[in-house]
Amino acid sequence: QVQLVESGGGLVQPGGSLRLSCAASGSIFSIKDMGWYRQAPGKQRELVARITSGSNTDYSDSVKGRFTISRDNAKNTVYLQMNRLQPEDTAVYYCKANIMTYYYDDYWGQGTQVTVSS
Repeated sequence: QVQLVESGGGLVQPGGSLRLSCAASGSIFSIKDMGWYRQAPGKQRELVARITSGSNTDYSDSVKGRFTISRDNAKNTVYLQMNRLQPEDTAVYYCKANIMTYYYDDYWGQGTQVTVSS
């Protein structure tokens, strides 16, 4: 059994910052890629940022220079530091991890709401 639990969402004013965390737990042998996705009302889920086990990172164009993804392999945790938040960043944010138990498979968190509004 593997669980991904996100935290850190909330309401913030435009220009503000939030830090999301996602901790994986359970029968984990190793974790490859970890990432953050988001889904706004009426839109498809999209990639925000991802990070490999070697800490190589990739960002969507809309968040480059504002968001930073990082991970703590000892804690099986991935973070998303979000700065200069804008109303269009409002969405439910999901973490995803490629985790090996007996074999590699993708696991998703339950989602955390981020609302950017004045």
